Amino acid sequence: MTGTDWAGWQQSWDRQQEWYMPDREERFRVMLDMVEALVGPKPRVLDLACGTGSITSRLLRRFPDATSVGVDLDPALLAIAEGSFAGDERVTFVTADLKDPSWAASLPYGSYDAVLTATALHWLHSGPLTALYGQLAGLVRDGGVLMNADHMIDEATPRINAAERAQRHARMDREKAAGVLDWADWWALAAKDPVLAGPTARRFEIYGEHADGDTPSARWHADTLRAAGFAEARPVWASPSDTLLLAVK
Repeated sequence: MTGTDWAGWQQSWDRQQEWYMPDREERFRVMLDMVEALVGPKPRVLDLACGTGSITSRLLRRFPDATSVGVDLDPALLAIAEGSFAGDERVTFVTADLKDPSWAASLPYGSYDAVLTATALHWLHSGPLTALYGQLAGLVRDGGVLMNADHMIDEATPRINAAERAQRHARMDREKAAGVLDWADWWALAAKDPVLAGPTARRFEIYGEHADGDTPSARWHADTLRAAGFAEARPVWASPSDTLLLAVK
């Protein structure tokens, strides 16, 4: 694989993410179902913490008349995203730090039909995430939606949490032994690629090895989004470890 094989890098990222979340595609399907149900098939979307553009890819495949603005700070994942969507006028990518209070000033539009994000905001602690939700409430048009699919842990169910985690990690260990790439393996490959080596090095300078954020419950997310200005908020899909939280402005 070379750094110019953008489709190959996209596929390898998807496979690595599916090791952690085997129901990842189902989560994306429900997310896009709710986009269509609430804002229609031609949405202007903000793909928040977009990574390689996984949401944007599925969005445009299902809704060819949609437009997407992808925002991220990771130079390696953005390189894959930009390479994958090069020449597609429906897609714009913006480099921005979501912890910077002025990050939204870099966006090309002032309002969006939908803000979509997945497996990303757990990198933020609850304080910065609360502030971000407040900013997003100002970017979503009236009647528009915000959806966040991520790890959301209910601390009131410790036995369920422990059993789920043990079962999930047992599966992951079996698949790892069979040769599946994990997070560290995938980044080790990226670091060896002639095109991605530089962006990967910069990425680890920015983020370090992994997240140190929080994983509050779905109820916390719903309450925080309503306090930020959304009229309704609740889960619309859940696995034993993850939740897709939908908020309507």
